[in-house]
Amino acid sequence: MHPPSLWNWEPGQRVILAALKSPEDCAWVEEPHASPDGERLASLAALAEGGFSALVNGEMWENTFEKAWYPRFSPDGRFTAIVQQDGMWTLAVDGAAWEESFDYLWGTEFSAEGDVIAACIQSGGEYGLCLNGAPWETLFENANQPVLSADGQSSAAVVQLESLKPADLDDFHKGVFGVAVNGEAWDANFMNVWTPTFDPQGKNVAAQVRTSLYDYSIAVNGKKWAGNYGCVWEPRFNPASGTVVAPVRVKGAWGLAQDDQIIWEPRFAQCWHQVISQDGKSIAAIVAPQFGQFTVAVNGKPWSVSLPVVTDLSIARQGEVVAALGCADNRDWRVMVDGRLWDGVWDMAWAPVISPSGGHVAVKVERAGRQTVVVNGRVYPREFTKVWEPIFSPDGTKLLIRALDKDAFLRIVAEVGRA
Repeated sequence: MHPPSLWNWEPGQRVILAALKSPEDCAWVEEPHASPDGERLASLAALAEGGFSALVNGEMWENTFEKAWYPRFSPDGRFTAIVQQDGMWTLAVDGAAWEESFDYLWGTEFSAEGDVIAACIQSGGEYGLCLNGAPWETLFENANQPVLSADGQSSAAVVQLESLKPADLDDFHKGVFGVAVNGEAWDANFMNVWTPTFDPQGKNVAAQVRTSLYDYSIAVNGKKWAGNYGCVWEPRFNPASGTVVAPVRVKGAWGLAQDDQIIWEPRFAQCWHQVISQDGKSIAAIVAPQFGQFTVAVNGKPWSVSLPVVTDLSIARQGEVVAALGCADNRDWRVMVDGRLWDGVWDMAWAPVISPSGGHVAVKVERAGRQTVVVNGRVYPREFTKVWEPIFSPDGTKLLIRALDKDAFLRIVAEVGRA
């Protein structure tokens, strides 16, 4: 599939599939998935005679499998599913299975452009990752929380480096967990490790670590920060400077640390899910100025509006727009942009999408079982059975809406000023 700059951005509507039909040889068809460019609609299908395949724009894959699950479109438009054949598991990409198969496979991930596909594997009782069908040379007794670099050239996971006997607390306290990058483990061991994270170049990895029952910190490429904290959350690399920013808890309050130096004074009941602009000048995070009330802070300054729940924080590339969702009691969802609540209350809302230029925000929403999109606070004048998350054109002037209207799959390109 072509990159977004080469997609068809001519305004208007096209019917990609006139009706969702289940072929006669299918026992059932599962939920549909739309390709990023909106040109294809795919579903897994259970065959009446046994086995599984997939329907793509109404056409069945040539190959069939014993089982199939976890269907996903890659960013470059290939339809993938985890499949079982002859009792072994692998990945099928546009109907063709990887040559390698494993005792089990799960957790498909994609590089930013979609050219690299990774998955977790278990083989012979050992665990690791597999990239484009090629497993790590070294597997481990345990591997979890996998992550793939943006360019797909590196992969990492939390791994268990030493065996533990049942209830062996002494060895557990000494530390048996670390991070493996491309199958090679850090030299350092920790009591626990969580959420390994790559920098934008895919060269460095940071993770949360626990060094004792009560001490937490951040480790970068296996080297722990000197400071210990009451707790930490997932680290993030500053795209411009390469420094590592993480929420930390000090004396019962939360703030932000950068390379082990406090940059937001710990004064919040909670601080997490930080996002950083591409120029590195703006940092936003979800914070709780007081217990049970959440908002967003930008460069340490909280918004005046707060709600019991705030989630799905996004920031524009240059930091000029910050958006999030908020709600009360897991209903009555609101869209929050730059400290203001958009008009409209929704039964459900999905993560805000910010245009590449940062001038526009679009959100998929649902009310009374019908879905649509809201663009810059204005509701698109049409509702659908189902909508996928909207996508802006590279210049930010158009919006791709992929939708089901009853049984028809539609590809709509709307001009942002008129959406």
